[in-house]
Amino acid sequence: MTAPTTPPDPPPPQVDPRLLEILVCPVTRGPLEYDREHAELISRGARLAYPIRDGVPIMLAEEARELGEGE
Repeated sequence: MTAPTTPPDPPPPQVDPRLLEILVCPVTRGPLEYDREHAELISRGARLAYPIRDGVPIMLAEEARELGEGE
């Protein structure tokens, strides 16, 4: 008997490219990079990663995680 398989992880949420063009970091007002694999918007200037939940960017510094060394 074979072990049951788990369903594959759902794909990361999509973010509207037009939204990405107008969003800026709320801390630095600088540009953001979209990290699709981790479902985050990255602010290199603030060294923060803002989460994307259900396709909605959460642009609150309190909700962002700090980027580690080398990220």
